[in-house]
Amino acid sequence: MNRLLHSAALALLIGLWPASAQDAKPAKKAAKKAAPAANAGVAINENKATPLTRIKVMKDFKVELLHSVPAGEQGSWVNLCTDGKGRIIASDQYGGLFRFAPPAPGQPLNPATIEKIPAPIRAANGLLWMNNGLYVAVNDYENKIPSGLYRVTSSKDDDMLDKVELLREMNARGDHGVHAILPAPDGKSLFLITGNGTKPTAFASSKVPLVWGEDHVLPRMPDGRGFMRDVLGPGGIIYRVSLDGKSFEPYSSGYRNIFDAAINHDGELFTYDADMEYDFNTPWYRPTRVCLVTSGSEYGWRNGAGKRPEWYPDNLGPVLNIGPGSPTGMTFGYGAKFPAKYQEAMFCLDWSWGKLYAVHLKAEGSGYTATKEEFLSGAPMPLTDAIIHPKDGAMYFAIGGRKVQSGLYRVTYTGSESTAPAKPATDAVAAKARALRHSLEAFHGHADPQAVAAAWPHLISNDRYLRWAARTALEWQPAATWADKALSEKDGGKQVEALLALARITGIDPQHRKPTDPPVDTAMGAKLLAALEKIDWKSLNHDQRLGLVRTVEICLVRFGQPDEAIRQKLIAKLDPLFPAEDFQLNWVLCETLVALQSPNIAAKGMAALKNAPGQEEQMEYARSLRMLKTGWTTALRTEQFNWFLRAANYRGGASFEKFIEFIRTGAEESLSASEKTALAELLAKKPVKKSPLEALAEAFAGRTQVKEWKLDELAAAAEKSGLKGRNYANGRKMFGATACFACHRFGNEGGMTGPDLTTAGARYSPRDFIDQIINPSKEINEQFVPVVLTKTDGETVTGIIVNLGGDSVQVNTDLTDPNQRISVDRKQVVKMEPSKVSPMPEGLLNMLKEDEILDLVAYVLSGGDAKHAMFAK
Repeated sequence: MNRLLHSAALALLIGLWPASAQDAKPAKKAAKKAAPAANAGVAINENKATPLTRIKVMKDFKVELLHSVPAGEQGSWVNLCTDGKGRIIASDQYGGLFRFAPPAPGQPLNPATIEKIPAPIRAANGLLWMNNGLYVAVNDYENKIPSGLYRVTSSKDDDMLDKVELLREMNARGDHGVHAILPAPDGKSLFLITGNGTKPTAFASSKVPLVWGEDHVLPRMPDGRGFMRDVLGPGGIIYRVSLDGKSFEPYSSGYRNIFDAAINHDGELFTYDADMEYDFNTPWYRPTRVCLVTSGSEYGWRNGAGKRPEWYPDNLGPVLNIGPGSPTGMTFGYGAKFPAKYQEAMFCLDWSWGKLYAVHLKAEGSGYTATKEEFLSGAPMPLTDAIIHPKDGAMYFAIGGRKVQSGLYRVTYTGSESTAPAKPATDAVAAKARALRHSLEAFHGHADPQAVAAAWPHLISNDRYLRWAARTALEWQPAATWADKALSEKDGGKQVEALLALARITGIDPQHRKPTDPPVDTAMGAKLLAALEKIDWKSLNHDQRLGLVRTVEICLVRFGQPDEAIRQKLIAKLDPLFPAEDFQLNWVLCETLVALQSPNIAAKGMAALKNAPGQEEQMEYARSLRMLKTGWTTALRTEQFNWFLRAANYRGGASFEKFIEFIRTGAEESLSASEKTALAELLAKKPVKKSPLEALAEAFAGRTQVKEWKLDELAAAAEKSGLKGRNYANGRKMFGATACFACHRFGNEGGMTGPDLTTAGARYSPRDFIDQIINPSKEINEQFVPVVLTKTDGETVTGIIVNLGGDSVQVNTDLTDPNQRISVDRKQVVKMEPSKVSPMPEGLLNMLKEDEILDLVAYVLSGGDAKHAMFAK
């Protein structure tokens, strides 16, 4: 293999373990026939929870394994809570409840002290002790009892929990059903957490405006593997529930599969939502994320390719994107005998990647920003729930679920820092902003003559949560009382937000239309589009521009295509704006212009696709263009279908290939008869599967020289230039050409199998960043350290543990292919240890010229900001 091709292979193989680049099946390394040393690594034995030697925790914290749960008698534990006497109650995912007192410090849990609660209830996914009784959220996969909300008490008031009352039966299915239950800050109600597999239950009132829809301006593709493709919005719902369980009120919606939630000292609710791993490396993939749950909020889950990106104005974005995983438990560290930083932290548990994150919130406006650190991890470590014990101040957490080996652990602090109760930080400015938001949220759920005047000034707030609260307040008011005000508003920013609200409450998404709904008010649709067409684009900021185009889309969905005069005016307004300065605007402009069948978008869209550096951006343009029937030439159609031949070698989650197939099918259906004839040979051509080496070599075709770059050499060049006068477009091109997008998230693009580089500029100097690339094993990101599993026959498997089930461990050994994984029987694993070799290979920069490397460094360290001083000429 010549050195150019060798370097090209390395560049594409970011995330691969050291192995032959031409190995078509990189799942397993060569077997080591010698028996492992007796004291090397850790044996994984049947019926024993993950040993402490496989668990990493932050400095000065201690983990104890208290109990390995016997599967036959106690199942696999998924929930924990404490009762009024400080005893811990645990639930088996497929069985009943257990109760025990925590053992003394340094002592394991005596199995004889674990009592089986006699109450005839099972499959608890949520537990809450309140008012001398136990609320239980049941999600029964086996349908032996109804799923829903229950209350368990003692029939004789003798501490024996034996009486079960079903408060509300709910229709739920699979893992995405009825989950956590927790007390609201007022002490007079509860929050019930439900995933998108739970059908909405009956309610008399709602904080969420009852106008949700799919709102896809172009037909969105269902899940490629058929998963929940029949489920429409609103997705997962958080309900506010009365203590007697009779009154349910939707409080927030649009989630995928939230399992738990937590409330901070400010009385604000947070939840941790799941990703859809099938969608890895598609533009609509959304990482697991922490969300601030505000009144009437919507978080945009829709089926398949229909998920709304976090920057759409008709849903809110997360406080923090975490990455791939399976969110489970959440708790704040309040009451823990930990240092103040961790008393105030929000702890979020990930089941599949075995991570327990400490999330640190910072008040900003009426909301929050956040950072995370890995507090605890293990492999395998299927974390399910965690609590802070109110008496001993320790953290207790469980692993288990899906019938895997379960265990109970305790975390205590052993360092020298003070563990005295921390005083919550106060921020008067943020408190005032939250109070303002709450005053607007008071108008949610009902009509109030004061609402329009109170909300209107905040429609242009830079605070996204305030803006949301104001618009939601409008959406609860009769349209007749404020429609004229919206249509005649002179401030473009205010008008965009008001027209979005007006479109949502006066139009109906066809997929959610009921036979009893009134006919579409085409006159209102025409008024809305006419008003949007007249707004001065230059007067709007970036978010308002996104809002304008998105509101046009919602009008097209809910009121149908406008008359020809309005259609032409909209094309005349929007067509000159494409391409725009960023991918977000290009996303909505491209799909809207396709929906309007603009005659110019075929040429412009294909140019954008050709120039897009990453597969996600390319895929989004292709998705839109598949529905276009006008403006094509034979040359443009040839480019379009040649892209499908290239895309056959792109990699993503389990549904990725099906999505590419769906896009191509749609494009073929848009062809005219004459186009099908002209393109017959190309349409019949089958894609050629290429090795990673061959695929990347194409990106650097013609390169004949490669340099073995050294850190000091490149660092000196970066220091000498100060990274001034760099080329933004070329930096972005290099980021894509070297396959960085394949594994690394950057902004709202890229893979999730390597560290997120969005904020790299805040963490690294140019020298340090270059050092990370040239010497990747010098300091491996703790979240992406692969593990080496040694089996009983001496064979080793190296990769990331991504899923579990029973005794099966799923390992991804090729991070450029998120759908690739192998199954290992944990009973056959005798040793498991972290790899000392980074999944990111050396030699990544060896095919690039110096200016290309400096442009790449500037692009990453600027956060992808084309207006950064590094790119000033």
